Amino acid sequence: MAKKGKNYVESAKIVDRNTLYTPAEAIELVQKTAKAKFDETIELHVKLGVDPRHADQQVRGAVVLPHGTGKTVRVLVFAKGEKAKEAEAAGADFVGSDELVAKIQQGWFGFDVAVATPDMMGVVGRIGRVLGPKGLMPNPKSGTVTFDVEKAINDIKAGKVEYRVDKTSIVHVPIGKKSFDGEKLSENFQTLMGALVKAKPAAAKGQYVKSVSVASTMGPGIKINPTKILD
Repeated sequence: MAKKGKNYVESAKIVDRNTLYTPAEAIELVQKTAKAKFDETIELHVKLGVDPRHADQQVRGAVVLPHGTGKTVRVLVFAKGEKAKEAEAAGADFVGSDELVAKIQQGWFGFDVAVATPDMMGVVGRIGRVLGPKGLMPNPKSGTVTFDVEKAINDIKAGKVEYRVDKTSIVHVPIGKKSFDGEKLSENFQTLMGALVKAKPAAAKGQYVKSVSVASTMGPGIKINPTKILD
């Protein structure tokens, strides 16, 4: 097991591993335990009572955080003609079609989110095997396959985050930076939890939100009482 750094060890002393904190307490603690020299990202980890092996128990979607993530997001848009012009005008960082596909096939990934107009999905499908595992494949469920490219770009730049349950039934999503005001982190937290609760599949049985925790990039996880998440 990797040896934990001095900062992590010091931070872990402040956190009681047996306590389930309220969201406000956890956010205050996570900011105290983020001791790295850079502006650490604060991540939310939610274990859900779903079995992601079943298609009817998938949890996936996107939500615009009221205060963004604190990260500058580079948006790539697969579009042609008027839609390409619209994407450029809306502030997309990269716009194109076949030439971008060729670039990505050669190993270029200088973007964070990919958007595509529906008529471009045949072209984008050629690199699905490469984009899919990196979570970069445009998807109608997350609003990244659309003819309304202007809205898609604006939402992403404003702080839209995608959430998706992984193989272990956990959702990992950034909710901001250590430098954020505690209230802003709390509002982002509530917005995201609200979206996850709304996204509960009808096929999910029993307790849906099993465990919730927040952690900074280099800090320890802080457990939150699942019954207090939307207080």
